[in-house]
Amino acid sequence: MRARRLLTIAALAAVAVALCAYVIANRVSQDIPLRIATSRACVVGSGTAAAGASTGAAEVELDSEQLANAATVTAVGLTRKIPQRGLVIALATAWQESKLENLTGGDRDSIGLFQQRPSQGWGEPEQIADPRYAANAFFTALLKIKGWDRMSVTDAAQAVQRSAHPGAYEKWTDESEIMVKALSGEVTGAVACTVTEEGSHGPEAARSLGASLKLDWGSVKTTNVSNLVGVALKVSEPKSGWQYAHWLVAHAQQSGIKRVVYADMQWTAASGAWAHVTERGGIDAGPGGERVVAEVY
Repeated sequence: MRARRLLTIAALAAVAVALCAYVIANRVSQDIPLRIATSRACVVGSGTAAAGASTGAAEVELDSEQLANAATVTAVGLTRKIPQRGLVIALATAWQESKLENLTGGDRDSIGLFQQRPSQGWGEPEQIADPRYAANAFFTALLKIKGWDRMSVTDAAQAVQRSAHPGAYEKWTDESEIMVKALSGEVTGAVACTVTEEGSHGPEAARSLGASLKLDWGSVKTTNVSNLVGVALKVSEPKSGWQYAHWLVAHAQQSGIKRVVYADMQWTAASGAWAHVTERGGIDAGPGGERVVAEVY
């Protein structure tokens, strides 16, 4: 009898331990943020620091849609000469509001990357659904906040968004800082994506890519490339070159890009990574890396 009772107690204890382990694991899985997912197509932050810049070993993993949206927001900010602090605040806000996805809906009438509401004067629904418009609207509102550049990420974002959860923005600061360093050209070869061949191809893809570049970057000048189907951008210095190069990789899935060449480095869809090259397969990047060249499928 005593032995049976001890066995019963042991069995109940084992069940209790298993149940606790399940509850803890389930709770942890709910609390783990999207940023540490391991199945993402893109990685940001593993490049080499440019002259005068510093970077840690941390990386951010995203899918191609998230990264393309982040690159667009950053490009809009750079064309407006928004300081890096403002770019970090914008990306942290979009991380929290939409996980950098251009949502078609949300709380009440909220729309898009920043979950802006037409009823609150942010614009028409079709405008807010455009990441470029949404980013511009966010930056315009941010710049109206007195002393925003001296505020914490949470306080600055909250001053714009007026969220019901004002403390949530700060947790995305590390990811946003890593991404801003890469997308603003402070680190080289720092945006890498695995791309599957799909969507438009050939000259139409090249024309569409050129149009997207101008929408994000404004007056940027693109030219055709004589020996391949794609576009080239003339740059004056390495930082702007890496801004464009990283933007191109970030939009590679959407735009059907299979190769990006800048200076002595090359990214390919086949490898999903940047590598130093001496032979560029016929692509002329110009003396000293004067051009960023993208080849489409």
